[in-house]
This record gives sequence, structure tokens and C-alpha cells, in this order.
Amino acid sequence: MTKPLHRQLYVQVLAAITAGVLLGHFWPALAIDMKPLGDAFIKLIKMIIGPVIFCTVVSGIAGVGDLKKIGRVGGKALIYFEVVSTFALVLGLLATHLFRPGAGLDIDPATLDSKAVAAYANVAHEQTAVGFLMHIIPDTLVSAFARGEILQILLVSMLFGVALAHGGERGQVFTRFVDSVSHVLFGIVHMITRLAPIGAFGAIAFTIGKYGVGSLLPMLKLIGTFYLTAAVFVIVVLGGIARLIGVNIFRLLAYFKEELLIVLGTSSGEPVLPLLLRKLERLGCARPVVGLVIPTGYSFNLDGTNIYMTMGVLFIAQATNIELTWAQQLTILAVAMVTSKGASGVTGAAFVTLAATLAVVPGVPVAGLVLILGINRFMSEVVALTNVIGNTVATLAIAAWEGELDRDRLHAELAGHRLTTDPDAENIAPGEASTTHAPKLGAGLSESVN
Repeated sequence: MTKPLHRQLYVQVLAAITAGVLLGHFWPALAIDMKPLGDAFIKLIKMIIGPVIFCTVVSGIAGVGDLKKIGRVGGKALIYFEVVSTFALVLGLLATHLFRPGAGLDIDPATLDSKAVAAYANVAHEQTAVGFLMHIIPDTLVSAFARGEILQILLVSMLFGVALAHGGERGQVFTRFVDSVSHVLFGIVHMITRLAPIGAFGAIAFTIGKYGVGSLLPMLKLIGTFYLTAAVFVIVVLGGIARLIGVNIFRLLAYFKEELLIVLGTSSGEPVLPLLLRKLERLGCARPVVGLVIPTGYSFNLDGTNIYMTMGVLFIAQATNIELTWAQQLTILAVAMVTSKGASGVTGAAFVTLAATLAVVPGVPVAGLVLILGINRFMSEVVALTNVIGNTVATLAIAAWEGELDRDRLHAELAGHRLTTDPDAENIAPGEASTTHAPKLGAGLSESVN
């Protein structure tokens, strides 16, 4: 039975975002005091992310038992991430050259005050390739969960899964226990998600109340260029990949409308990570693929961040009348490919990666970040949305490429005909979605969802 409209979560979140914008505009002082509501919701979600990833990955790897298959999925995911990330970087570069949002500002670099961005620059300076790799290894098995480090949790989960796959009967007993725990965890996720309207209201009210809609006007051309570029990337690049799988990108976005509205309200992709794990399995993606691709993608597949970085560097160069050679711009692309991974898990990651990229581009002042600082919060919403959509499409693509996508379930779910036998479909846990073998990526062109 369909829920009444007012009880639909996406309607509640949309209403909460609207109320937050109005409160922030007309009563900014009160709106700023709403910040704890958004922070509390994000903390509740972060509290459950680690255990959810652990159960999903452990259960998936232990259930497959084929380490070559797991390695193959991981290898395909990394190849996909690098190829699509390159498209995002190049698109950001081309769009900034085409629209030139920084042209005409004529800002003297000597007048820029770098104090406001010193903290971001310091964090960026600490993000080295070796440091990033070492950071993946936790100090202890439990410290990864205590700190909420996604890549560390993924490493621990993979080790557990591999051990259980070779653990015989004892391993199967523990795997069944993990499956049972996952049901409880997704029940908790469901309860926390009901608070999403409150969290979205608090977060968006604070943003509008703190910075004001008026703060967008001076940088309207940059914001418009970034929004348009992100939309083109989602519709053309990700839409093209989705079409190869046999999925209409707009129908896919509609399917994840609740999650995308939560991201819009909170300016973060983390609150929806457990929800993506659940719904992608419901769409017919195999559990091991979902468990590996989504957590890894949150650090390695940051399409929105990549667009933001190349556009940010060129905008600052244009605004300060600094001409960059094509060799320097190619260097920006290469450096951005690395720095986009190096700041994963850092607060304000997109801004930190931009600082790290600027630090290695001769002639472009890091102090130029102050030009973007005031509108960063508004741009971060689209960064997070693009990242989440990118990881959703990536999971479907890898599942199809690996032949682990149930297309019947996929099409039925997108059409609104749920195939799960679970009476409480909102609490579907890892492994409940069937995972029949499907044609390879590209074979579904004739099966596209209309």
C-alpha cells in the first residue's frame, strides 16, 4: 500500500529544506542556532557507518569465498574510478576555459589575506601519498571503528572476510552471526533516517543564516558555471554509462530521491552511505560488489570534487590575471588525480584538496582560496551530490561488468514493482537481493529502461 504523500520521506525532507531556507533568510540569528540539529543527525549516521560497512563487506567476501573474484572486482573498480575521474577533471578544465568565470575580477594577489585559509593549507600540506597509504592501516582493529575511518574499516573488513572464507564450519557460523547483526543495524539505520528532515532543516537553516543568499551574488558566474558543469557531467557522462547498463539516469535519480535530498540538505554524502548499500542491493547488485565499490568510491571516486578542483584553480588564476600554460594545466590534472584521494576523511575535503593542488602549481597563490571560501558551503552541496550519484552509477557499472547484476530486479525496482519478499522492505539487509548473472557492461543497450 502506498504511503500518503505527507508521510513520504522525500516530501518531508523537501519541506524541511524549504523551511530551513526561509528561516535562514528571514531570521538568520535563529537559523544559526539550528546548527546542532544537522550536526546531531550526521553524528548519528556516522555512528552506524562502520558496523554497517563491516557486516556488508565481511558477509559478501565470506559468502563468495573466491579471492580471485574479489580481487577482480576491486581491480575493475579502480580502473573505472580513474577513467571517470579523468573525464570529470577534463570537463571542469574545459568549462572554466569556455565560460571564464574569473575573468574581469582583476584582483591583485598581494591584497589577498591568507589567514582565513591557513588551516586548510596546513592540512593539505600534511596530505602526502605515503602518508595517505600509511593512514589506511589502523593502529588497532578497533581504532578504525572508533575514528570512523572508512578505508581503515574496509581494510579490516576485507581481512575478516578472507579469514572467514577459509574458516570452514566455524567461519560459516560467524558469517551467519554477521548476517543476523546486519538486520539489526539496518533497522537502526531506518530509525535514524526518519530524523533526516530535522537534520536537513538544521543544516540548511544554518548555511543560509550564516552566509546568506546575498553572499552568492558576487560569485554567481562561478557558481552557475560549476552547477552547469556538474549537471552536464551527471546527465551526459554518468547518463551515458547508465545507458550502457540499460538504465535511464533520470529514473535512477528518482529512485534515489530521498538520499539525494538528504545530501542536498546536509552538504555531505556520509549520511546516505548505509542507505546506498541497502538500496543498491535491492536494485540487484551483488553484495560483494556493493560492499567493495561504495566504501572505496567514497575515497577514490570523487567526481564532483574533481570538477571543483580544476575549476577552482583556473578560476583563481583568471581572477588574478595569471596565465597558465598547457603544461601547467596538465600538471594540475595529474596532481588533482592524486590529491583528490589524499584528503579523504578530512573535514572540508574538497577545499583541502583544492589547497593541496594549488600548493604545487607555480604562480597561483594559495591565498586565492579566500575568493572561494565564502561560497564554498553552497558549492559543497553540488560536490556531494555529484560524488554520491557517481558512486551509485559506478556500483551498477561494476556489477554489470562483473556479470553480477540482476537486471530483472533492477528494472522492476526502477519501475516501482518491488520483488523482495521481506515484509519490511525498508529494512532489507545485505544478501537478501538475489544476484543472478547478467550480461557484461554494454550488453544491455537493448534492455534500457524507458
